[in-house]
Amino acid sequence: MKENLKEIVAENLLKIQAVFLKPNDPFTWASGIQSPIYCDNRLTLSYPDTRRVVENGLAETIRTYYPTCEVVMGTSTAGIAHAAYVSEILNLPMGYVRGGAKDHGRGNQIEGVVPVGKNVVVIEDLISTAGSAIEVVDVLREAGANVLGIASIFTYNLQKGMDRLSAANVVNHSLSDFETLAMVAKEKKYISEKDMKKVLKFQKNPNDPSWMEE
Repeated sequence: MKENLKEIVAENLLKIQAVFLKPNDPFTWASGIQSPIYCDNRLTLSYPDTRRVVENGLAETIRTYYPTCEVVMGTSTAGIAHAAYVSEILNLPMGYVRGGAKDHGRGNQIEGVVPVGKNVVVIEDLISTAGSAIEVVDVLREAGANVLGIASIFTYNLQKGMDRLSAANVVNHSLSDFETLAMVAKEKKYISEKDMKKVLKFQKNPNDPSWMEE
């Protein structure tokens, strides 16, 4: 991904507080980890200027890294709207994968035409430990799709997530990442240089709470 686009996306996410940093008043993740970062990329849908940056960026990611893509599939629920926008830009079929099969009707887990034998790109909003995205890829592979990889808005670049993706033989390309966001946040004075060092220490080892003492 072009560095200037990474920075543009990071600045947009910070501006609308889809992603923001609170190193001195950390959030608590479901796992109990104390984190200086909060991410809700659903907010990008509510800001047309940011939304255009994101959707055009995702489309360009597919053109660049997955040029043989034939079907765009969103993750449920956060990736669905983005997949719809991107598929319209690229004039490609679109569907999405549920977190589990429906317990009524036809019991679908894949909504839309099942892309058997098709080259598919998965749209995800956030990559952290990558577990949910890999589950979607597994469902599509089991259904007979050829999953080229993932296009996502933002990644924490956590080692656990990168290791999981590698083990599952899944490629991900994100519009922006943790390190770029921290740098832009410092440059735009959302955080101080000292706080930037704290959040980058967290990113290297989220399970070590000593980052808060930096």
